[in-house]
Amino acid sequence: MALLRHHPLAVIVIAQLFGTSLWFSINGVWFSLAAELGLTEGDLGRLTLSVQAGFILGTLTLAVTGLADRFRASRIFALASLIGALMNAGFVLAAPHPGLDAVLRFLTGLCLAGIYPLGMKMVIAWTPSHAGAALAWLVGMLTLGTATPHLLRGLTLGLPWEWALLGASALTLLGGALVLRLGDGSHLPPTAGPVALRGGLEALRLPGFRAAAGGYFGHMWELYAVWMLVPLLVARELARLDAGPALVPMLSWLIIGIGLVGCVIGGRLSRRRGSAWVAARALAISGALCLVYPLLAAFHAPPAMLIALLFLWGLTVIADSPQFSALASANAPADRVGASLALMNAVGFGLTLPAIWLTSHLWPGQGPWVVLWLLPGPVAGLIAMHGQGRGGPPQAAPTAR
Repeated sequence: MALLRHHPLAVIVIAQLFGTSLWFSINGVWFSLAAELGLTEGDLGRLTLSVQAGFILGTLTLAVTGLADRFRASRIFALASLIGALMNAGFVLAAPHPGLDAVLRFLTGLCLAGIYPLGMKMVIAWTPSHAGAALAWLVGMLTLGTATPHLLRGLTLGLPWEWALLGASALTLLGGALVLRLGDGSHLPPTAGPVALRGGLEALRLPGFRAAAGGYFGHMWELYAVWMLVPLLVARELARLDAGPALVPMLSWLIIGIGLVGCVIGGRLSRRRGSAWVAARALAISGALCLVYPLLAAFHAPPAMLIALLFLWGLTVIADSPQFSALASANAPADRVGASLALMNAVGFGLTLPAIWLTSHLWPGQGPWVVLWLLPGPVAGLIAMHGQGRGGPPQAAPTAR
């Protein structure tokens, strides 16, 4: 116990890595799963949307009931990890049954609402003096956790796809146990009582929080659709190179996982330049790629160039997320940080639903051109950051090294 508390940030981010491996566990084994069961890209979108919908309901429940501010974050995290691991493992039996498969993915998403937002709150509780940099590590591990199913599939090629899913469940159980042993930090605000939905909405009255949330919403329109598209885009370019499909999982893992590096670099920059500076620039670069990538693909740019752009995209598409969270937490009411972040997450993930639906259903006909549907998100996010209030973008002061 004492050893864990000497390194609380490391414990939390490792647990986040393990727990969020549930998020894209199906996507990681998609090509094997689709070949065995005769599924289409539309089914991929359906199952991905089910996870997102469950997460949205879970975060809204946290915001409406105030559970995020009424009970110990470590216990909610551990319980969500346990149930989520069981739901993810249950998909092995439910996969051949349309409807039941989506229900289990929905329940998995519901449990993820007890892992990701509560992980953010625990980071703030344990490391209040450098929340921006600490959250960068947390979101970086979310990114790596999202990519982990692709790695698990790459390591288990030749084995049944079920192995990768069960591996993700085992990692999640371990992450929940670590957080339960760690416990809560000593810098949480006083425990709040029951709140109505307006408890989470109170933060939206504050210009700084509205600006941070607006930027986050634009970022979310893009983020999960990009992550869902990565294996499809990678497979397209590898086919042009006459490379075998065995490279798709490992390359997808690297492209999504490099977001960890982007988050860490952004966290370090935030200490000198501030979170708003980092968030705006990362969002601008990933938004520019929403325009540049399909144009280059249409003009038959070399596959190696397009794969390199995917790495740049993976680096920047998530680097702004921890900074938006730091800005939002800094500008939220002190006794409603958990509810405010949960509500912001719920709205942000709600915006992922139409983006995922559009790109997954239009992919067979439009191919890489579907990426253009993501461009409005970063544009709207940048406008929101600079349009709230007379003082410009929201601010969170740079922290000491």
